[in-house]
Amino acid sequence: MDGNRRWAKQRFMPTALGHAAGAKRVREIVKACADLAIPHLSLFAFSTENWKRPADEVAGLMGLFMTYLQKEVDNMNANGVRLRIVGDIRRFDGKLQTLIAKAQADTSNNKRITLTVAANYGGRWDMLQAVQAWQHAHHGQDLSQMSEEALAPYLSTAYAPEVDLLIRTGGESRISNFMLWQSAYAEMFFTNDLWPEFNPERLQQAVKWFGERDRRFGSSAQL
Repeated sequence: MDGNRRWAKQRFMPTALGHAAGAKRVREIVKACADLAIPHLSLFAFSTENWKRPADEVAGLMGLFMTYLQKEVDNMNANGVRLRIVGDIRRFDGKLQTLIAKAQADTSNNKRITLTVAANYGGRWDMLQAVQAWQHAHHGQDLSQMSEEALAPYLSTAYAPEVDLLIRTGGESRISNFMLWQSAYAEMFFTNDLWPEFNPERLQQAVKWFGERDRRFGSSAQL
């Protein structure tokens, strides 16, 4: 979800208002995905690299995250949204960690759509922690005995399928350490729309584009 800061700058607004506008857009896009019968939506909210941003901006993002968790649970329950947070949340404030646990528990029985929010997440971190978890579960075994199939259950998103369509807003043409393993065969849709501008109509365009792709998964034969 890239472009919140630029959206605010274009309107001569504080950065915090750009992030707030982006947070409001989340509810609309989640609903649009549910209406399209998309069972999984993942949003990259805060990367491991985002700690390098100015301290006041990071503090504002943490406050916005806490507000979202407190205010959106009722809406998620009303719309059948199951919330999952992936990432190394140990660096977050204790109160935020508690809110994350509560929000996940309160929405755990919802089945219409699973919303995964990646917070303090990085694709390299995910693969590293998966290897460490595999080693812990297979004490004494050599890494040469580990296969792709054996490692997959230890990824933070083991409960979800791999990424089919990856959308990046904001005009950048990179995935910036997001779900590197899970996106191995993802179709990638890059748009110049800043995240607060990315509306359900644009989402439908991306989904239509995805539906027209010839996905071969490394095979030469047309599927």
